[in-house]
Amino acid sequence: MAGTEITKGANKQTTVAGQSHSLFDALRADMERMFERFESGWPRWPMTPFRAGDRSVIIPELDVRDDGRQLVIETELPGVDEKDVTVKLTNGVLTIKGEKKSEHEEKQADYYMSERSFGTFERSVRLPETIDDSKIEARFDKGVLKIVAAKKAEAVKAEKKIEIKKA
Repeated sequence: MAGTEITKGANKQTTVAGQSHSLFDALRADMERMFERFESGWPRWPMTPFRAGDRSVIIPELDVRDDGRQLVIETELPGVDEKDVTVKLTNGVLTIKGEKKSEHEEKQADYYMSERSFGTFERSVRLPETIDDSKIEARFDKGVLKIVAAKKAEAVKAEKKIEIKKA
């Protein structure tokens, strides 16, 4: 592609076929393409992409609730099979790891389309020392992974209502 570079201070512009594009226009176009890919393609789930060296890892978002007796951790993993997910506890760190695989094939009289996508995901969270390591359960139902980690008996405190007095 033939073009002419024009330098104006810190903003460098390139003219190609009579059109002027600043570096900011190019950056904006790249960002728009990136968002279009996320809106129209995989992943279509609440995950954040992260590039680690030569591999791309998806970091699933977690909902964490503490109801006083237990810690409940949930994450949505739509389109992921239960067999492709592992949950491990190592030295107080809970790790959810897995892989999403997707294949789509469409044959018509005038075209053939085949799409394959895959990616790994991983998320680790340190559990508090009040959690009983022997009382952690994981369930996977309809694309939602739910982990319930019970607290140690001595960590569960009795609730006491405090009376509010008038001044």
